[in-house]
Amino acid sequence: MRIRNPLHLRRAAKNETAAGLPVGRNGVEEDAHILRRTRLRLMAWSGGITLVILLVMGVAIYSAVSNLVTNDSVSRLRGYADLYGRAISGKVPSGPPQRLDPEFGTRYAGIFIVGLDSAGQVFMRTQSLPPGVPVQAGVKAATGGGADVREVQTGRGVPLRVFTESVQDPDGDIYVLQTASDRTQEVSLLNLLLAVLVGGGASALFISVLAGYLYAGRALVPIRASIERRQGALQRQREFTANASHELRTPLTVIRASVEDLRRNRRSRVEEVGEALDDIDAEVRVVTALVEDMLLLARTDSGVVQLDREPLDLADVAAEATSLLGSLGADRQVAVMLDPMPAPLSGDPIRLRQLVTILVDNAIRHGMPGTSVEVRVRPEPGAAMLEVEDRGAGIKPEDLPRLWDRFWRADDAPAGGTGLGLAIAKWIVDQHGGTIGANNRDGGGARFWVRLPVGVLASAAQVSPDPNAASAVGGGDAAPDPVEPHWTPREDIGPA
Repeated sequence: MRIRNPLHLRRAAKNETAAGLPVGRNGVEEDAHILRRTRLRLMAWSGGITLVILLVMGVAIYSAVSNLVTNDSVSRLRGYADLYGRAISGKVPSGPPQRLDPEFGTRYAGIFIVGLDSAGQVFMRTQSLPPGVPVQAGVKAATGGGADVREVQTGRGVPLRVFTESVQDPDGDIYVLQTASDRTQEVSLLNLLLAVLVGGGASALFISVLAGYLYAGRALVPIRASIERRQGALQRQREFTANASHELRTPLTVIRASVEDLRRNRRSRVEEVGEALDDIDAEVRVVTALVEDMLLLARTDSGVVQLDREPLDLADVAAEATSLLGSLGADRQVAVMLDPMPAPLSGDPIRLRQLVTILVDNAIRHGMPGTSVEVRVRPEPGAAMLEVEDRGAGIKPEDLPRLWDRFWRADDAPAGGTGLGLAIAKWIVDQHGGTIGANNRDGGGARFWVRLPVGVLASAAQVSPDPNAASAVGGGDAAPDPVEPHWTPREDIGPA
């Protein structure tokens, strides 16, 4: 019995991985919730601190202005009262107080003065007095000596400030002088100041809250980026594990079925069970290649893989690699054509040969029978260029950004691949400080290109060992370099 590779099992495994693993979705939502809550808290703290500052400043400003206006008004009232008090204290006995200036109220509008004797009778006053003046409560408070200041309202609602003090004339008689001023303008000024403080404070608070929200968003950008990188790493790790388990499950299933077939036919001759042995051998090779690729990627992630730098010619490396793939191309009826030109550089010959092998093998597998794969090597100022073209179906536009993802394979990809080759190729190029890209040819088929600098290898601090890291052409995007040349195949191209 011969157990063929069940291609549908591989497709089902890949689809199950793509559709059945909501990797890190709960973690992403939780992290987003934490970031939103943190941003709102920062905004609230910013607004709260601004509110406290505005309240303290507003109260201080309002109190200072109010006290200044009040003290100025009281000083004026006290001055007028002292003026008339000195006149009363220095009067001659034959002259009564009413001989004081009768035009005071006219000359000093808004100021009202009234004088009362010890019996409480008004003996002097301005031409007009508002209702409620004299204020008897102030008179009683000042009769015992000293001065009294109070704020009252007339019967018509006019606010007044009233200053009352007692004076004694040379005869020993006690008089009470009461001065009052209209506070209407003062109240209007303070109300206007309060409106300005409240309106300005509200505007400042709104701007502060908005600025705090925007600033918190900008301040959380590094944290958000770190969380996204962590979530991306976890997602890639889970996808890597899930895809590896699915890729291993199919060959192991074939091996198990073949072993069971051998057990059932243990007394048969080897030639009778040779097909089962061939199946086991083929699947062991698949598992071995898969494990080796996974081990290489795991070592690159840990940064323990070091490249050997030595002078070499990329044309020689390409010739050696393509010569080993001639038989594979012949089996698939795809000719491998090499067009090299000397392109010296400093690099790792083993890894660069692996790079060429991966790209040419990929082109052979995607090429149409009866077509050719063209491999070109060209020197450039300060760089060496490698170009591999096939005559296959090409690359779908939606598949271009995912070409370098681990275990990713297009839906129409031929059987036999693991989805790790291009990820390894990109890592090799990154470690050499170069760029890699892919695009579709005008006449059909895919084109992969690599530019490698001729200088020193990129250090580990400059190049991330993660093959899923963003490439120099824009985060794994396979668009060609804007200044990368496109060669026309020469007539002297020959088979590898």
